[in-house]
Amino acid sequence: MSGVMKRMGMIFRAKANKALDRAEDPRETLDYSYQKQLELLQKVRRGVADVATSRKRLELQLNQLQSQSTKLEDQGRKALALGREDLAREALSRRAALQQQVTDLETQHQTLQGEEEKLTLAAQRLQAKVDAFRTKKETIKATYTAAQAQTRIAESFSGISEEMSDVGVAIQRAEDKTAQLQARAGAIDELLASGALDDQSGLAKDDLQAELDRLSGGTDVELELQRMKAELAGGTTPQQQIEGGNGTQQDQSRQQSQPRFDKQ
Repeated sequence: MSGVMKRMGMIFRAKANKALDRAEDPRETLDYSYQKQLELLQKVRRGVADVATSRKRLELQLNQLQSQSTKLEDQGRKALALGREDLAREALSRRAALQQQVTDLETQHQTLQGEEEKLTLAAQRLQAKVDAFRTKKETIKATYTAAQAQTRIAESFSGISEEMSDVGVAIQRAEDKTAQLQARAGAIDELLASGALDDQSGLAKDDLQAELDRLSGGTDVELELQRMKAELAGGTTPQQQIEGGNGTQQDQSRQQSQPRFDKQ
C-alpha cells in the first residue's frame, strides 16, 4: 500500500509539474521577480528612514542634556561666587550624572549613524541591481515575444499550429468529399450508359433507338456530302437521282401492269 501511495504521489507531482510548465509564462515570472525586488528595496529604504529618525531623536536628546549640563555648570559657578559651596557641589553632581547620559547617547548615536550609512549603501546597491534587472528583464521579454511570434509564424507555414491544422483538416475533408461525389457521378453516368440503371426521367434512349439514330445520322451526312459534290459539278443532287430512279421504276411497274393486245 505504501508503494502504491508513493507511485500515485509521483504521478500527481509529474502531472502537476507538466501543467505548471504549460501555464508558466517567463514574462510573468520576470515581472513578478521585479515586483518582489521593488518591495525589498522599499523595505530597505523604510529601514533607512527609521534609523535616521532614531538618530535624529538621539540628537535632540543630546542637545537637551548638553543644555542642562551647561545650565548646571553655570549654577555651580554662581553658588561658589555666593559662598554656597554645598549648592555648587550639588550642581556639579547633577552635571556629572547628565554627562554620563550624554556619553551613552553619543555612543548610541554613533551606532545608529553607522547603521544608517550601511543601510543607505545597501539601498544604493540594491537600487542599481534592480535597475539592471529591469533592463535585462525587458530585453528577455522582448526576445521571448519575438521568438514566440516567429515560432507561431513558422508553425502556421508548416501547418503544425492548432489553428492551421484545423484549417488543413477542413480542406482535406472538403477535397475528399468532392472527389467522392465526382467518382459517384461518373459511376452513375457509366451505369446509365451501359443500361445497368434505368433513367426514370424518360430522357434516356434504349440501345436499339440509339443505334438507329446513329445509322440515320450517318446516312444524312452521306447524302449531304453527295449533294454538295453534285452542286459543285453542276449535276443533279443525290436526292433528285433517288427521286428520278424511283420515278423510272414506277413507270416500268405501270407498263408491266397494263394488258397487251397483239395485232391481228
